[in-house]
Parts: sequence; structure tokens; C-alpha cells
Amino acid sequence: MEYFTVHWFHSLGNEEPRIFYSEIGDDRYELKKIEVYDDGSFGMARGNFSFGGTELGDQPTPPLEEINGDTEFKAGTITPEEFEAVWAKYINYLE
Repeated sequence: MEYFTVHWFHSLGNEEPRIFYSEIGDDRYELKKIEVYDDGSFGMARGNFSFGGTELGDQPTPPLEEINGDTEFKAGTITPEEFEAVWAKYINYLE
């Protein structure tokens, strides 16, 4: 598995998320995703669970090098522990 975060530099305000956190399986498909918006709102998805309009991608996730090839995005890897800490933070808001 691979874990990463992507910052999207856009001028769309709260219409689109600013930060993505993803857990990617060996087949490059998303297993879990968190999207965070400028105003602090968020969405999450995992398996058959979805909140805040967030959905898992229906296509394999491109490699980080490809994502970083677009100047609107800055992607980097994070540890599984870092990802799970972010997941726990946001899932706790729902409980």
C-alpha cells in the first residue's frame, strides 16, 4: 500500500477540496480518501462508506511523479501512521 497527501492550488474557493489524503492499494485504486476544504469542512470515503460527497476514484491513481507534473498539485508520501491519525481525527467528528 501507499499513502500520500496532495495539495491542490486552485482559485475555486470552497467549491473543490484543497487537500487530499489517500490510502492506495497495490493495484493503485483508492481504499480510503479524505478531502479537506478551505473552510475546514471535509469528506471521507472507504469501501461502501461515503460522507460529504467524497467518493473513491473509479480509475487507478497515477504515480506521484505524474501528479506532481501538473503545477496545480503538490503530492508527497506519508506514513501509514500519519494517514491513520488524519483518518481518526476526521472520523471522530462523525461519532
